[in-house]
Amino acid sequence: MSIQPFLIGGEWIKGNAVPIESINPATGELNGYVGSASAADVDHAVTNALQAQRQPSWCNMLPHERARLLYRVAELIIERGPQLSAQQMRENGKLLSECSFQAAAAAGAFRYFAGICETMVSEVAPSRGQYLSTVVYEPFGVVAAITPWNSPLTLEAQKVAAAVAAGNAVVLKPSEFTPTLALELGRIFIDAGFPPGILNVVTGSGPEAGLALVQHPDVRMISFTGGTATGRIIAKIAGERLVPTALELGGKSPHIVFADADLDAALDAVVMGIFSSSGQSCIAGSRLFIERSIYDEFLGRVVERTRALRVGPPDAPQSQVASLSSFIHRERVERYVASALKEGGQILVGGKRPDAPELEKGAYYEPTIIAGLPSSATVCQEEIFGPVLCVLPFDGEADLIEQANGTVYGLGCGIWTESFKKAWRVGRAIESGTVWINTYKALSVATPFGGFKDSGIGREKGFYGIRVYQEAKTIYLGLG
Repeated sequence: MSIQPFLIGGEWIKGNAVPIESINPATGELNGYVGSASAADVDHAVTNALQAQRQPSWCNMLPHERARLLYRVAELIIERGPQLSAQQMRENGKLLSECSFQAAAAAGAFRYFAGICETMVSEVAPSRGQYLSTVVYEPFGVVAAITPWNSPLTLEAQKVAAAVAAGNAVVLKPSEFTPTLALELGRIFIDAGFPPGILNVVTGSGPEAGLALVQHPDVRMISFTGGTATGRIIAKIAGERLVPTALELGGKSPHIVFADADLDAALDAVVMGIFSSSGQSCIAGSRLFIERSIYDEFLGRVVERTRALRVGPPDAPQSQVASLSSFIHRERVERYVASALKEGGQILVGGKRPDAPELEKGAYYEPTIIAGLPSSATVCQEEIFGPVLCVLPFDGEADLIEQANGTVYGLGCGIWTESFKKAWRVGRAIESGTVWINTYKALSVATPFGGFKDSGIGREKGFYGIRVYQEAKTIYLGLG
């Protein structure tokens, strides 16, 4: 059995835990086996990261020299983009076109943080005495970066680029469902000329490798993207250790359509907002709120458009919705749909596996719309993370805001209206880290991203995205 090794201190290691089986969710075929890290392997990785971060060749490297290495990583990602895109598609079933877009975005993240690395400045505080007080920003040392399976290309790039630009060394632990994109990033770091140990990649399970990583005494900052339940476990461990965290967690984003909206544009955004990535997105617009006066008409158009979506293989040009990330995850989605039926919900479209014989070996599930449930229903409250849209009517702004804010989540929100004043009022009232007005899922590495409430702590991307990986230090110079 051939096992793909992982990366510690510039060396490739197969690990001491049971190897991971990588399955193509679109076909059910075996991609291969990947080495799995034990707690001892994780300790080895953190030790190497700490030693590398403290080497003068790294910690004394001038910012523009660090930026040069980051720019080179971006170039290599572009050069290897087709390979990386196909690899992500084979591991999580995402449409090839979307994978290609994400490869370009990953390169963009490294370019962006390279630019910040070259240009960020320290601060001089206003003097209140005979001294000069300055604020400088220092790296934490070793950062643990833990990423999910839905978008490894972009999420791993955003974390690693920012943390390294800030001067840290990183131990990257990818999802066991998508382990090899992180390994390719490690290979790119070596080829770009980074010192060994600045980026280490440990593949393995969350309960073994992930837990050992967040508990390690030399890990001084933790960055995690994933489910809220796991985020709570990490936060508890980090709290006991007094280690800062950045947690980007789940969402149940309200997508709101007022009667005065451009309904054609809203229709496109609503369907894209939930069914792109097969609904496996933390910012998926999974709760559709329609103003009652247009509820029947607009819902009918959404159902019609959804029924016309083409479910198919991720590498087929005509496909609009591909497979889910795994067979286990499809079963989870199916359980949620079954719970909606038990609570009195009505399935307007979808709600089952596709009938096409050519798709029966993959983890496919039809785009699904559920109506007839109150906001308190399970599927309206919990993150399904699949191609399932819950539709609810609303009467006026007060009713809308109460329903939209009536979950534990607060990651994203979309608002469609031609009234600027209304959009501003509602946008400010919604408890959400990001609000889109007359657009949806517009994302930029240059703007901060994160959630309210159970959707997370801290912000990534933008200038915040580098400061979250640094500590402020104040230095006083006496002038008396």
